[in-house]
Amino acid sequence: MEHTHLGRSGLCVSRLCLGTMNFGPETSEEDSHAIMDRAHEHGINFFDTANVYGWVQGEGVTEQIIGRWFAQGGGRRERTVLATKLYGSMSDWPNDTFLSARNIRHACDASLRRLRTDYVDVYQMHHVDRSTPFDEVWEAMDVLRHQGKVVYVGSSNFAGWHLAKAQEAARRRGSFGLVSEQSIYNLLVRDVELEVLPAAQDYGIGVVPWSPLMQGLLAGALGRAEEGRRASPRLRELLGRHRSTVQAYEDLCRELGEQPADVALAWLLGRPGVTAPLVGPRTLEQLDGSLRALELDLGEDVLERLDAVFPGPGGPAPEAYAW
Repeated sequence: MEHTHLGRSGLCVSRLCLGTMNFGPETSEEDSHAIMDRAHEHGINFFDTANVYGWVQGEGVTEQIIGRWFAQGGGRRERTVLATKLYGSMSDWPNDTFLSARNIRHACDASLRRLRTDYVDVYQMHHVDRSTPFDEVWEAMDVLRHQGKVVYVGSSNFAGWHLAKAQEAARRRGSFGLVSEQSIYNLLVRDVELEVLPAAQDYGIGVVPWSPLMQGLLAGALGRAEEGRRASPRLRELLGRHRSTVQAYEDLCRELGEQPADVALAWLLGRPGVTAPLVGPRTLEQLDGSLRALELDLGEDVLERLDAVFPGPGGPAPEAYAW
């Protein structure tokens, strides 16, 4: 497994990040533990979760599953770069949501209890909070760092100007600022190329793409549909809107002799500024299969053909739409 630095930090993470959103709702605790053990066997040390995962308000189901895995010992916690998130509502009370200093403090302590650890390697804001000033956010994050509860801070779903605003606020305080940004990024959804990726690269923020397979659309969805395999309503809707594009993509992958999911992940691994795509396996087989992407070297001709199928926004702003 290849490892790289997370943004401008000295922290080394694997080029694939294990996403745990399926742990609980889709994958049993026993299977989730087996997947995390297998990830370590493969050299994947970067795990991502969130306090809302498991989708039972206030329970932190997925964090609890990870915490019980850590409690088994054997160096599991020590070998894991653990990232979790806050922002989503954890109760019906008004201060258990978003990024107030109060919620940052309480949400972090609650996550630590569920995760059975005394620190989080990367504490991430799950979304931008337009109602809380960044000076308040950074003051709260700095307290957590001084207490040893948080090592680094990351963001998710920030626009490019949010990254700039956050970093400049951190700079004024003498804080280290963000080391990572999680954004939706895949062959079909390339909006981040306009401003998020350039901003992240300029500020030394590592980009961790979520939904790299676009909810399964880029994982051979058309072929599976033709075989009569079931798909979620969301995937059926996406396939209905993008059928011709997906057909062209799967034809290209078939010509290359590669699985569509592997090509999609390999493409992301080669994008400038990308640290590690998030893979969210439901089974051991899916985790094992994702490793093929690390071996794929997509030549310039293949990249040009992928751009023809998935044009993207035309590069970074402002040249993408001006001059």
